[in-house]
Amino acid sequence: MKSVFKLATLALVFTMGYSISAQNNPRDFDNYRQPDQRGVNVFEPQKDTITNFEELHVRIGGSFALQFQALDQENSGAVPMKEIGSNFNLATANLDLDVALYDGVSMHLRTYLSSRHHNEPYVKGGYFQIDKLDFISEGFMADLMERTTIKIGHMENNYGDAHFRRTDNAQAIHNPFVGNLIMDSFTTEVGAEVYYRTDMGIFGMVGFTNGKLNQSVEESNGATGGAAFLAKLGYDKQVSDDLRVRLTGSMYNTGYAPNVYLYNADRAGSRYYDILQDATATSDNFRSGRFTPGFSNQITAIMINPFVKYGGLEVFGTVELTSGRSLAEADRRNAEQYAGEVIYRFGEAENVFLGGRYNTVSAELNGGQEVSINRFQLGAGWFMTKNVLMKAEYVNQQYNDYAAGNILEDAQFDGFMLEAVISF
Repeated sequence: MKSVFKLATLALVFTMGYSISAQNNPRDFDNYRQPDQRGVNVFEPQKDTITNFEELHVRIGGSFALQFQALDQENSGAVPMKEIGSNFNLATANLDLDVALYDGVSMHLRTYLSSRHHNEPYVKGGYFQIDKLDFISEGFMADLMERTTIKIGHMENNYGDAHFRRTDNAQAIHNPFVGNLIMDSFTTEVGAEVYYRTDMGIFGMVGFTNGKLNQSVEESNGATGGAAFLAKLGYDKQVSDDLRVRLTGSMYNTGYAPNVYLYNADRAGSRYYDILQDATATSDNFRSGRFTPGFSNQITAIMINPFVKYGGLEVFGTVELTSGRSLAEADRRNAEQYAGEVIYRFGEAENVFLGGRYNTVSAELNGGQEVSINRFQLGAGWFMTKNVLMKAEYVNQQYNDYAAGNILEDAQFDGFMLEAVISF
C-alpha cells in the first residue's frame, strides 16, 4: 500500500508537469497564507475579492525540517527512564498541493511524507475554500461574499490562534520556537466553517464538525459519533504603520462523542524525542514532553489570544480553560493553560529574531490528583532567505505533584535544540 501511494504521488506530479510548468508564474494565490516568511504573524488569510485567477492553476509546495537534540532528563528514580544522548532526530517532510479551481474557489491538501509517528506518507487533511459564488452565476450574492469565506473539508479546525504559530510536522517556519505548547490544542475533523469580516477589523467564525478525528461508520454506544461546535470572535487592526493589535476568543464544544482528540490529535509527534520514557516500554510515546488531560467526551474549551506588534517587538498570549471527561468518568474535570511569549525581530526584513516563552499547565487527572507542568523557552532564529530558517532553543520543563511511583514524579528535562527549516 505504501509503494502504491508513492507511485501514485509520483505519477500525479509527472502527469501534471505540463500544466504546472505552463502556469508557473510569479502571481500569488488569492486569500492564501504564504508558506514562507511572508506567512509569519498571518492568522486567517485576509479577504480580497480582487482576483488573480486566469485558469486552473496548481501550486506544489512543501516543507522540510531537521533537529539536533541535546537534552538531559531526570526524575525521582522510582521508574527507570530510557537512556538518551545528543544526536539528530528523524527528518520530517510535508507535501502541499494548492489548486485555484475557479474564480474564488480553491483547494488545499497537505500530506505528511515523513513524521515522527509515521515514516510513511499519509494525508493530514484538506479543504475546499469558497470566496466567491460566481460558479453559480457571475456576481451571485457578491455583496455578501465580499466579506464572507466558506471552508469545507476534513481539515485543521480553527480553534484559537495558537495553532497558527505551532509547528505542523515539517511546516515549522511560522513557529519562533522549536516545541509547541505543552497542551497542544489541534485537531482535524470533517466539517465546515463560515467567516465574516468587517471594515472595522472585527470578524467572526462559526463552524460545525462531526467531532471525529478518525472517520468511521462503526457505531459506539448506539451512535457513529457526535458533533462539535466551533466559534471565534476577534478584532485585528493595523492601527498605524508601527502598531498592530489583535484579540480573539474561541470556543470548541462537543456533546456526546465517543473519542475527542483536541489535545492528542497531532499524529506528527513532539519535537522532544524520547523524553521521560519508561525504559521497559515497547512502544514510543511520540507525544513525549506534552500533556493531554485525557478528555474524550463532552469537552468545552475556551481560548483567548492577545497579540500586539509594535515595530519589531511582538507579544502573543494564550489563556485556555477547558473541561471534560472520559466515557468511563461520571464527573467533569478541569485543565488550564497559560502561555506568554515576547519576540523581537530585527535586521533587513526582520530576518533575525530573539524571544522567550513561559508556558504553564495545571490540571486534575482522572482519579482526582492535581498536577502542574511548567516550561521556559529561549529562542533565536535567522531567516537566511524567506524560505530557509535556522532556529536555536533552550528549554527547561518541570513536572510537579505527580504521585510517588509515577515516571513523572519530580521529573524535568532541559537542554538545547537546533532546527533547520525549509518551506516553499
